[in-house]
Amino acid sequence: MRCPVCPHHCELRAEGPPGRCRARANRGGQSVPLNYGLATSLALDPIEKKPLYRFHPGSQILSVGSFGCNMDCFFCQNDSIACAGPGDIDTEHWPPQRLCDLAASLRPRGNIGVAFTYNEPLIGFEYILDTARLLRSRGLYTVAVTNGCFCPEAMGDLFNLVDAFNIDLKGFTRAWYRRLGGDLNTVQAFITRAAQSAHVELTALIVPGENDSEQEMAELSQWVAGLRADIPLHISRFFPRRNARDKLPTPRATIDRLCEVARKNLKYAYAGNM
Repeated sequence: MRCPVCPHHCELRAEGPPGRCRARANRGGQSVPLNYGLATSLALDPIEKKPLYRFHPGSQILSVGSFGCNMDCFFCQNDSIACAGPGDIDTEHWPPQRLCDLAASLRPRGNIGVAFTYNEPLIGFEYILDTARLLRSRGLYTVAVTNGCFCPEAMGDLFNLVDAFNIDLKGFTRAWYRRLGGDLNTVQAFITRAAQSAHVELTALIVPGENDSEQEMAELSQWVAGLRADIPLHISRFFPRRNARDKLPTPRATIDRLCEVARKNLKYAYAGNM
């Protein structure tokens, strides 16, 4: 069978290995997440770290990550978990009820809910859905930090249950997305759908010499403004990671310049990783 979840549509053999995301496999004729409820990272973070600057600023959020990712960014800062599969890294079992109970217990410390983050959380979107229903019943929020490279029609009730998204918009050319193992059209469709029902903020990581032109930022910000001009855009500095350690960090002046370009179209453009 072919996995319906993302545009790669991996062909999964019955009871065979996972697809390219390392975390979904064919079990019983269905594409299922092998990382359901398996956490590699757990921390109480400021909401601004997601980054979400205009969703309950000043609050804290319980952040959880697992393993796997359906893209292959050569500069990934979380490759130790994003590039891992079953058995490659230590995990702890956090079923939805246990995670929800922990989130509720952290309310006195300013916690407002759970953020699914660190690796690519939507490859296990079923876990998000099951947890989000419990969180909502207790007055807590659900946040997803994602690359957005997923087929909206395969996400079930995700857009009705997630309260806020931070979605990577890694550039604005199809060639750049192909190089990173993604698909720009799919990401645009995902952002468009998310913005209809949830709070959305976007992040563009700027890699020197790759996606740092003023023209590309102008086109990107114009497209976002066509959805809503008040969607915040975080324009973030690159630092050498994974297979990009030969590059230099993005100059601060480049980030400042691209923020100025974006602000011609958008109400909020923030410099990140400064």
